[in-house]
Amino acid sequence: MAEPANPDAGVGGLVRVRVDLGYDGTDFAGWARQPDQRTVQGVLEDVVRRHPPGAGAPRSLVVAGRTDAGVHARGQVAHLDTPPLPTEDRPPLADLDRLRGRWNRMLPRDVRVHRLSVAPDGFDARFSALRRRYSYRVADPLALADPLRRRDTLWHARALDVDGMSRAALALLGEHDFAAFCRRREGATTVRTLIRLDWSRDSDGVAVATIEADAFCHNMVRALMGALLAVGDGRRDQGWPAEVLTAATRLPDVHVVAAHGLSLDEVTYPDVDALAVRAEQTRRLRRLTR
Repeated sequence: MAEPANPDAGVGGLVRVRVDLGYDGTDFAGWARQPDQRTVQGVLEDVVRRHPPGAGAPRSLVVAGRTDAGVHARGQVAHLDTPPLPTEDRPPLADLDRLRGRWNRMLPRDVRVHRLSVAPDGFDARFSALRRRYSYRVADPLALADPLRRRDTLWHARALDVDGMSRAALALLGEHDFAAFCRRREGATTVRTLIRLDWSRDSDGVAVATIEADAFCHNMVRALMGALLAVGDGRRDQGWPAEVLTAATRLPDVHVVAAHGLSLDEVTYPDVDALAVRAEQTRRLRRLTR
């Protein structure tokens, strides 16, 4: 667990900086730094270490959600802890916007930092988050398959019933053990609260899923999308996703769809006075309450 940061800390204290950013995930091997792989964290930390917010090297970035290879983000949030500025030979924390511009000039064009700010006490980009909202785009034969959107839109060969997919998703809402839709990780819970999952068509007829939860486990969104697409194109009935959920184990016929249609759109946090409490709640290993 990272040492708490305090913007009012004296010499030797740490300042926590919130980083709001977006990226095109096409050419990245996901968020997390990996040896000999191009990752969002690796690219961004290389720039941050060359031009830190304060004097001395900052700690590693902590992110709200570790996106997989090929997944995009419009509203990703991270934080880093950095020593405060003891001299005037580097940009002061009060001038973070100038530093943001410097980082963006050095970053590749598929990553952009939208905003830098001093985080309030208790803020943790990962553990303080209340919910994450993703979207998934699918162009079926009823939609305009725009080649200019090929990097963020799945092309699906069969026509989709978006209303049927939304109805099938209703049984998935609420708190459940989503083990049937997750790749298990040692020591990690698969209990999640799914707040929203519905489909609509945009102005080009593209089917767009909006999915929001307190958190997601590995592959959960893409597995849910695969199950609902099977309903939408008639391969499965509307009750099938709920049957998969109750199985509580990964089934081989649940297809994990391609990553490139998925984007992290928003991370929501509580009011300032509830940040620390939320972080503590999230750190506890979670089990079903019923």
